[in-house]
Amino acid sequence: MRVRLDELLKERGMTLIELSHRVEITVVNLSILKNGHAEAVRFSTLARLCAALGCQPGDLLTYE
Repeated sequence: MRVRLDELLKERGMTLIELSHRVEITVVNLSILKNGHAEAVRFSTLARLCAALGCQPGDLLTYE
């Protein structure tokens, strides 16, 4: 699985810190997700990320 968080942030002109405030997830945890080191993502977290980024789960996660 690959997380496209970095690309989506760039497309939307948003920083990781701004996203952290919007979804109420620590910058450290978002960094772990962004860098591909997360082993799991809760559906509730995925839903909050997608709402904040205006995307679908398939835009955020890809299978390679």
